Amino acid sequence: MTDNEDQVAVAGLLLAAGGGRRLGGRPKALLHHRGRPLVEHAADALRSAGCSRVHVVLGARAGAVREQADLEGCVLVDNPEWEQGMGTSLRAGLDSLAGTAAPAAVVLLVDQPGIGAEAVGRVLAAYRDEHSLASAAYDGVRGHPVLFGRAHWAGIAESATGDRGARAYLGAHQRDITLVECADVARPYDIDTAADLVHLE
Repeated sequence: MTDNEDQVAVAGLLLAAGGGRRLGGRPKALLHHRGRPLVEHAADALRSAGCSRVHVVLGARAGAVREQADLEGCVLVDNPEWEQGMGTSLRAGLDSLAGTAAPAAVVLLVDQPGIGAEAVGRVLAAYRDEHSLASAAYDGVRGHPVLFGRAHWAGIAESATGDRGARAYLGAHQRDITLVECADVARPYDIDTAADLVHLE
């Protein structure tokens, strides 16, 4: 298998379950940007970067997301515990990938539309084997997307709690993370509050 084929085998994992509590209960996945829901933009970024398998974790108004967003070709994963925080979505997503042959997963958040396929592709290119750990960096500060080799999945799932996701695990394995500078191709802002909606077009 060539390096390129290995990279294509890396799965994309999109966390899109948030309920947008600070946005008046508007699910982030369904916020519109350039005429389409954010969840479509993020799924396309993963596919365009080379992830042939994309799992999308849904939570808030999952039924509406299924109806209103074009996620054809993606594996949709329901997280009934989404209100307990992003950690539950990360666990659900990694669990859904456990039965696949994916050697690693690139994790992207639905509420960061300033991060596109180019940044995902750079992080994807840092994949070496199932022990890989890589993260986008913005002026040296770690951000998303992140790449988790399969060997790390169990440890990440065990430590993922609340809204911290993999933060604790990555902090404990900081020396093993390959940082991939992406500030020149992406902007890592979050859509968390009404003031952040200015980023959407």
